[in-house]
Order: sequence, then structure tokens, then C-alpha cells
Amino acid sequence: MLKSFADYIVFTLIGLSPGSRSGEALDFFIYDTLKIFLLLTTIIFVVAIIRTSFPPEKTKRMLSRKREFVGNILAALLGIVTPFCSCSAVPLFIGFVESGVPLGVTFSFLISSPMVNEVALIMLWGLFGWKIALIYIGTGLLVAVVAGIVIGKLKMEKYVQDYVWEMQVGHSEITVLSFREKVDYARDYTLSLLKKIWPYVVVGVGLGAFIHGYVPADFLVRWAGRDNIFAVPVAVALGVPLYSNAAGVIPIVHALMEKGMAIGTVLAFMMAVTALSLPEAIILSKVLKKPLLATFFGTVAMAIVIVGYLFNAIL
Repeated sequence: MLKSFADYIVFTLIGLSPGSRSGEALDFFIYDTLKIFLLLTTIIFVVAIIRTSFPPEKTKRMLSRKREFVGNILAALLGIVTPFCSCSAVPLFIGFVESGVPLGVTFSFLISSPMVNEVALIMLWGLFGWKIALIYIGTGLLVAVVAGIVIGKLKMEKYVQDYVWEMQVGHSEITVLSFREKVDYARDYTLSLLKKIWPYVVVGVGLGAFIHGYVPADFLVRWAGRDNIFAVPVAVALGVPLYSNAAGVIPIVHALMEKGMAIGTVLAFMMAVTALSLPEAIILSKVLKKPLLATFFGTVAMAIVIVGYLFNAIL
């Protein structure tokens, strides 16, 4: 239905020719924009209701009682459904450390929450099928758990800024919401989030449409194609400077896969964009000293590269 509507606008009302670069790019843009916003509105609303059962204070209490490894797995799983982004990195990091959550467990949560995004999961399911979606969530969780365990084993607590250990963060009571309050919260949260992310979605779809319609396939194959042994690290290096949420990067991923880029390379690019952004590094530098910040980015980047090569080999 949405595809027919997009085709009607582009090829009938506007009169562009099917198969032309401009026609295919505009058709891609309209169709993906409509589909993504429809998916986003539905998914964000449902997930927002689920998230009311996992407030930050409850999450901190759950994680502070768990030992490492078990805590890493639980933290990575909780990261999927718990609100977290770069803007909330500092207060949540301080709260987790002050609550007694081990440093490695905290990092598993820090990695999983932006990387394994439930919106991206459902969008990937809709665009590429359930197998790709499960690969995405499985690899994201694996990276979060392994990287958190590695950082925990390195015993780098001394590289957390001193004031973090000195702060005393109060423990607020956990408020139980009624179903009506959860629905009201989900509605307000959905509208608020859509207002914040719609420019990223439109820009992401626009870039994806440009790649789909105008970028020659041989250009992408040359730099990040299946035959280029350095395709995965190149994709990660290109992804880190970009700043986008998962909703914004999905259309670009869609276009890259259509151009023939290998699934492992595409996943590595997406994970780098969502989990290793420069704005996040700037914010985290307020609570992490340079050695720990560099270890965090280096460990996650290496794990993402390994995952990319692994899935290029098996798919």
C-alpha cells in the first residue's frame, strides 16, 4: 500500500520515469520515510509502556546485586529496554558507579543501550526479515557483554574521574504507575521523541535515497565491497565520526545492502554509528579519564570489527 502510494506520487503525479536516477531516489525517499515513521510511531509507543517497568533507579538496584559476568549479561539485556543516550551518559554513569555496580557491568549497559536499539531491531525486521534482525541483536549483545567483561578485568577504576567516587547520589523511591498513567506517559514520550529524531530520520532517508539512486555500485564495492579485505575497518572508521540514532542510520544501511555491501560490513558500520559517536566521547570525557575512554572506544571498535568479519565469513 505504501509502495503503491509512493509510486503513484513519483511516477504518476510528478511524472518521473521508472528506472531513472531521480525517480528511483525520490520513490525510495517517500516510501522509506512513510514506512519508517509508521513503524517508529507504533514501536516507540509500545516500548515506552514496557520501559515504565524499568525506571533508572530500579535498573541500578538490579545491577548492583549481580556479580560480574552474570551482571554483564543482565546489563546488556536491560540496555535494550532502558532509556539511554549520550545526553544521559553522565548522570546514569555516576548513578551506576555510586550504587555499587561494577565498572565492567556498567560498560555492558553503556554499550548495549545505544547499540541494540529496539527501534532498530523492529525496523530491521520489517526491512530485511527476522534473520537479519536476530543477527543484529545477537551480535550487539555479544559485543556489549564481551567488551564489558574485558574492561572489568582490566581493573581501570582509577581512571574514572575522582569526583564521581566522591559524589553521593540519593536513591529515590520507585513509583508504580497505573495503566492509564503508562499510556499517557507513552503518548507524551512518543510525541517528544518523534519531535527530536524526525530530522535525523529525514536526513538518513535522504542520504539513503541518494546512495540508492546516484552512487554507482562499483564505487561502494571498491571501497567496502565483499572482495576488499579492509572493508570492515573502513566501515567502522567511517561510522565513528557520524552522529545518528538507529532510526536515522537504518535507511542508509538499507541502501548500502542494496548496493551489494556485505551484511557484516553493514552491521559494523551501523554499530559504529550508534555506539561510538564523537559527541558521546566528549560527554563521557567528563566522567572518564583518557586511558579508560580510549580503552572503551578501542575495545568496542575491535569487537565490532571482529563481528563484521565473522558475519561476512558465515553469510
